[in-house]
Amino acid sequence: MSDLEVTSVQNARAKGWASLLDKKHRDRSGQFLVEGIHLVKEALECGAQVETIVYDGERGLPLELQQLPALIAFPELLVSASTVVMAKCTGTDSPPPVFAVVAKPVVEETALFREQSLVVVLDGVRDPGNVGTIIRSADAVGADAVVLGRGCVDLYNPKTVRSTMGSLFHLPVIEADLLELLPKAQERGIRLAATSLQSAVSCYDCDWTSATWLLMGSESDGLSPEVLELADQSVIIPIRGRAESLNVAMAATVILYEALRQRG
Repeated sequence: MSDLEVTSVQNARAKGWASLLDKKHRDRSGQFLVEGIHLVKEALECGAQVETIVYDGERGLPLELQQLPALIAFPELLVSASTVVMAKCTGTDSPPPVFAVVAKPVVEETALFREQSLVVVLDGVRDPGNVGTIIRSADAVGADAVVLGRGCVDLYNPKTVRSTMGSLFHLPVIEADLLELLPKAQERGIRLAATSLQSAVSCYDCDWTSATWLLMGSESDGLSPEVLELADQSVIIPIRGRAESLNVAMAATVILYEALRQRG
């Protein structure tokens, strides 16, 4: 185990870790924070490029991480920190016992264009909890990827990362300009199905067995007119009760599971 210890929030490394709570520093460094035992374990086991693992020296390295092959092979990743440093560098009210600094993955667009691809495309979805839940649902049904378009919350916002519960490391998640990307998909024969209240058919009457991308917008604004105009089909989730609508994460999950059911 590393003997390196960081006890002061004025330490240069501590300042660097804390700066990753801000998007501009994540963008500049190409790094982001992963907080908590579960997420750090997922990052290590999924082969993410983990650059540093910082644990609360007073509590010790969590048992769940001690026997992981990656840490046995690379003990130099480990840094002990004081509780005050842990609190300074993480985004939760109660500091976790461990966090990691991870390099942003380079994801190629080719991951989107697999045969019979099922991809979720988000346009202007700003709530980190919703985006994280959609990534989890896409992972659960075996979707090929998730795309975040303009106006979406930053994928590497600590709240978004936490809400993915590790699914961020299980499937490609790409940030892209939808007005450039969606026509490329159509050129390859991929159908674009948009959630909309206008001229829409039930999601249960749609064919989800061929290559299809599901386009979803924010709860307040829906899809932008430019993205909606590119859609090949509009779909809606039938509602029999008095609820006006489902939130975007619930709606995405319902449709994704209908796609999974049809694909067997």
